[in-house]
Amino acid sequence: MPQRHNPPSIRPVGNDFKGIYTHAVALEAPQKLFFISGQIGVDPQGVTHESFEDQCHEAMASVETLLSTVDLSMNDMVRVVYYLTKAENLPALTKIRQARWGGNEAPAVTTLVIAALARPEYLVEIEVTAGR
Repeated sequence: MPQRHNPPSIRPVGNDFKGIYTHAVALEAPQKLFFISGQIGVDPQGVTHESFEDQCHEAMASVETLLSTVDLSMNDMVRVVYYLTKAENLPALTKIRQARWGGNEAPAVTTLVIAALARPEYLVEIEVTAGR
């Protein structure tokens, strides 16, 4: 099982991020590692959602589906990287993460605001590493 590391000798995880962020995650001789390519807000029919929130939920649903294909869950996520094209979407991302993936064992997280993704209509991309 992944072991979360938040030692008291470094800055504490803020209250808004407890349950959705941890400083580091260790795996000891994992039986399974699963690397999920960046998932975007495009539904199975190929429709790109317009709003950031809808794109984020669609990308998260894709991650959840991919995890389930190898009998893993959100608790098995050890690293998540969020790529956003607009800084003003950071508060919405935090709320969505708390509502959808909060309360699970928090992964190590990096969030980046970047100039663009592969297509101009993409607002968020989520990359995940999971293991058990």
